[in-house]
Amino acid sequence: MEGGKRLAGTVRVQGSKNAALPVLAASVLIPGTCVFKNVPYITDINCMENLLQSTGADLEKKEAAHALRINAVNIQEYRLPAKYVSAMRSSVVLMGALLGRLGEAIVDYPGGCVIGERPIDLHLFGLEKLGAQIWTDKNRIHAYADELRGALICFPFPSVGATQNTILAAVTARGTTVIKNAAREPEVTALCDFLNKAGACIEIGHDFIATGRIVIRGVEVSCLHGVEYEIIPDRIVAGTYLFAALGAGGSITLENAPVAQLRSVCALIRRMGAEVVPDEEKNRIWVSTDKNRRIQNIPFVETGVYPEFPTDLQSLLLACACVSEGELTIKERIFSSRFKVVEELVRMGADIETLDNKCVRVRGVEKLTGRTVIAQELRGGAALVIAGLAAEGITRVTDIRYIKRGYQDIVGDLKGLGARISYVD
Repeated sequence: MEGGKRLAGTVRVQGSKNAALPVLAASVLIPGTCVFKNVPYITDINCMENLLQSTGADLEKKEAAHALRINAVNIQEYRLPAKYVSAMRSSVVLMGALLGRLGEAIVDYPGGCVIGERPIDLHLFGLEKLGAQIWTDKNRIHAYADELRGALICFPFPSVGATQNTILAAVTARGTTVIKNAAREPEVTALCDFLNKAGACIEIGHDFIATGRIVIRGVEVSCLHGVEYEIIPDRIVAGTYLFAALGAGGSITLENAPVAQLRSVCALIRRMGAEVVPDEEKNRIWVSTDKNRRIQNIPFVETGVYPEFPTDLQSLLLACACVSEGELTIKERIFSSRFKVVEELVRMGADIETLDNKCVRVRGVEKLTGRTVIAQELRGGAALVIAGLAAEGITRVTDIRYIKRGYQDIVGDLKGLGARISYVD
């Protein structure tokens, strides 16, 4: 990409990666056919498709329409292929679905982006509370249950994946499950919404954001049925393009934007000096920067669980802060070692001081300089794209396989907004 070009135009936000993966995994529970719309065609979805087929599901993909049909009538295999599990952390949510459908699951420890310690102890904690027996054999995890039983489960930390795994197992457990301190992210409520449409009995109260309380009354597998379901828009992709407009400058409109889910992000961008106009009724967000005035860093931002500022947008904010006026300190509260992008940004001329593995301080500079940089994980790779749009000269981002795990076509989307950007072999 060649930096220095302000963005302008409209971009449509793709379906949510983090919502689609557990919802697709949930299809394993349903002895029928489900049709999913607004499916993002990214490498993580391809990986989940391979995992589902390995269990015996029949898939029909209509890529142009972003639709996927899954027939899970003949699910019978509970051992998941290591090559797919090791490629994607979200594969672990299939444990709960397979336990709920077949009473057994065997998986390897999951892979994905390397962004510090990401243990799955809370996943196993929730499944064991429901009556699953779990043991390990080298790198393999075995889970078995003659019968899953409802339980009171209070998570010490509101883990998104652990909450989703527990929900999937509890849907067909005998009796009632009450989850306290569940993750409040929209991807959790989307999973519950899908399962309820398919015949599950899950209650999320009006005080959910405050309490994290979910009540699940178990049903027989035979009570679950196929449905048609539309994947919610991707709030992290939407946030990426908001920060792209902040870093490169310009005025853009996001269509199919999850406006209500981005309130903390829009509030932060306003504080940095951009104009933001959300339209919840039309699922649209307009953002604009003043070409005669630099964006201003705010003193301090920390990531947190929803509805606080999301960890998945931390590196995107960091890229913008590099070319904003003043200082910003970012504290990462969700993952350790999620500052791998810092080294590459510094090579482009950023002034970043790493205070510890949870905190960095950024002093804005007038400009970054284009370099060849390496994407080491998904969101850090997208941050380097934003840095390149803001830099002087040519930036090449290599190892874009990480970026393709979460973005259908980040180059095409940004080119549609006027960026000078292209894929190269």
